[in-house]
Amino acid sequence: MSEVELVLQARAWLGEGPVWDLRRGVLWWVDILAGVVHAFDPASGGDRATVVGTEIGCVAPMADGRLLLAGTDHILALDPETAETAPLAAFPPSPVRLRCNDGKCDPAGRFWVGRVAFDLAPGGGSLLRFEPEGRSSTVLSGLTIPNGMAWPSDGRTMCFIDSPAREVMAYAYDPSSGALGQGRRLVGLDDLDLPAEAVPDGMTVDEEDCLWVAIWGGGCVIRVDLGGRLLDRVELPVSQPSSCAFGGPDLADLYITSARHGLAPADLARRPLAGGLFRVRPGVRGRPAEAYRASPPR
Repeated sequence: MSEVELVLQARAWLGEGPVWDLRRGVLWWVDILAGVVHAFDPASGGDRATVVGTEIGCVAPMADGRLLLAGTDHILALDPETAETAPLAAFPPSPVRLRCNDGKCDPAGRFWVGRVAFDLAPGGGSLLRFEPEGRSSTVLSGLTIPNGMAWPSDGRTMCFIDSPAREVMAYAYDPSSGALGQGRRLVGLDDLDLPAEAVPDGMTVDEEDCLWVAIWGGGCVIRVDLGGRLLDRVELPVSQPSSCAFGGPDLADLYITSARHGLAPADLARRPLAGGLFRVRPGVRGRPAEAYRASPPR
């Protein structure tokens, strides 16, 4: 495995949601609290920021070349060339103020996104599924901080994280309907040598069906197989890695986002790279990101 490399001193408050764009050769990622969508170009080292004007939980590719954004109140489509956004669907009403967190598209082109209470109240979060025609369903409720998602190649499993539970779950998954069945605990952080305050955050899956999980509060990314065995651990110079995704022309680079949010001045002095974007070549490739299959009318 190569050394961890800082590719962008972004100083993001809450960097999240990295996804590789094969068409454009850039890494899309977001700063949730700043409401900014970033496009990092590894060829030039440049990063283009688009201010959206609302908290953005995550970004996903669309089949028509636009980007799907999970805003505070709506799912939005972003035209990367003009920076114009258009609402696609509204979130269901809620008695408490919510924002989006992590989200991804499944192999059938459905968009899954987690919703969290702004005050992170326990049980205030949920996991929603948007069908290609825009219809939404609440799949899991009573969550707190819904986070990482991944679909192994068996086509019958969805891996999912509710961070405060400190575990990665594997659910039976129906690819034709998107329904979730029985869940099982795949791995718990209590079984690993990690700080008590560490929680699993965003994750991705590689070509060998192993999960890479960012450990918020643990300063690392771990690799586990679907049997829950720890296979690898990448140490980082920051305490709050938030998510990860494979990218690059060969999908062999693992990009890792991080955050400054919640760190005291003394912590920031000890971890000056907090909020940066990192890269490592772990010796295994990832898979192309799935796209939202619908092409709603403009």
